[in-house]
Amino acid sequence: MRVSLSIKSIIAFLFISVLAACGGKKASDPVAQLAALKDQRADIESKISKLEKDLESQGLIEKRLRTIGITEVKTGVFRHYIDLQGRVDAQESVAATSKIPGTLKRVHVDNGDNVRKGQLLAELDDDVIRKSLDELEGQLAVATDLYNRQKSLWEQNIGSEIQYIQAKNGKESLERSIATLKENWANTKIYSPITGTVDLVILKPGQAISPGIPLCNILNLNDLLIKGEVTEAYASKVKKGDLVQVYFPDQGKEITTHVTYVSQSINPTNRTFTIECALGRGDYRANQIAVLKIVDYQSPKAITIPVNLVQTGEDGDYVLVLESSDKPNEGIVRKAPITVGQNYSGYAEIVNGLKEGDKLISTGFQDVNVGETVKY
Repeated sequence: MRVSLSIKSIIAFLFISVLAACGGKKASDPVAQLAALKDQRADIESKISKLEKDLESQGLIEKRLRTIGITEVKTGVFRHYIDLQGRVDAQESVAATSKIPGTLKRVHVDNGDNVRKGQLLAELDDDVIRKSLDELEGQLAVATDLYNRQKSLWEQNIGSEIQYIQAKNGKESLERSIATLKENWANTKIYSPITGTVDLVILKPGQAISPGIPLCNILNLNDLLIKGEVTEAYASKVKKGDLVQVYFPDQGKEITTHVTYVSQSINPTNRTFTIECALGRGDYRANQIAVLKIVDYQSPKAITIPVNLVQTGEDGDYVLVLESSDKPNEGIVRKAPITVGQNYSGYAEIVNGLKEGDKLISTGFQDVNVGETVKY
C-alpha cells in the first residue's frame, strides 16, 4: 500500500513532541531554555531534510524544485571610462591693465559689457603729462626758430659751426623728448586687448593702477573649452580624438565631445597631465564644474553581465547557467568557466565562456548546486 504523508503533518508532530518535552521543565533560566530550543530546532530540521529525501526517493512525496531567475545573454556596446573632474575655460581670457603707473580718471565699461578689440576701456589722469607737453612744445618753438636763424647764417658763411650744431641738437633733443612724452600720453588710455565680454571690473576712478594690476578681465565666451587633470596612470591610454562624455551638474546637462589636446608633460606636484576638450556654443560660464568620462576602451559587440554574478573558484572565475530539460520552465544548473575583461560601473565584459542566447542564472544562484534541477 502506498504511504501518503504530508511534510506539514510531520513538522506539526515533531513540534508537539518538543513542546511536550519542554512542558515539564521549569522556565527558571530563559537563556538555557532558548539554547535548548535552538538545539532541538536544528535537530528537527535535520530530521525533516533526511525524511524528505527518503520520501522523495521512494516517490511518496513530490520533489520540490528551487525557483531561480534567468537572464538571456546578449551582445552590445561596452565602454570603459576614465572619470575625472574638469572646468570650463576660455581660450581667450585676458586681464586689461595699464602700461604705466597712474591714477584712473575715467572707466568707460561695466560688468557684462561686450567690447571690441582696441575699444577704449579707461583713461588715466594725464594733467601732468599735458602740462609737460605744453612746456616742451613752447621750448621747441623757440629752439626751432633759433635753429632756423643759425642755419641761415651758416649757409651765408656767417657764424661758427659750433653754434649751428648746438642749435640743431637742441631742437632735435626737444623733438625726441616730445615724442617720448606723447607716447606716454597715449599710454594713459587703456584699450581692450581682445573682443569679448567684460567679466569683472576691479578698479574704480580715483584708484591707482600700474602694470600688472588688472583693470578688468575680458573673456571671449565664443571660444570655450574644458580642461581636466588626468592621473599619470592613464598617460598611455588617453589620446587626442578620444570620445568624452561631459556632464554639467549645475545644469543637469550632458554633452558628447572629443579630446583636442593632451599635455606631453607630467605635473611633478600631483603627478597628473592636462587635457582639453572642445566645447561648442551654449549657456556656459568660465570655471564652471564639468564631470568628464573619457572612453579609453570600447567593444561594439561585447557580452556584459553584472559583476556580482561572477563567482571565483579554485579553477578561476565562473558563472552558473541553465541547461534546458525536457520539461517546460525547468533546467539543470551548469558551471560555465569564464574569462573576465574590463569592468565598469558594476558590469563586467566576458571575453570567453559565454555566448549570445545562453541562459544566465541571475537570481537565486547562491542557493543552487551544479547538476541540480531547478524551475524558472
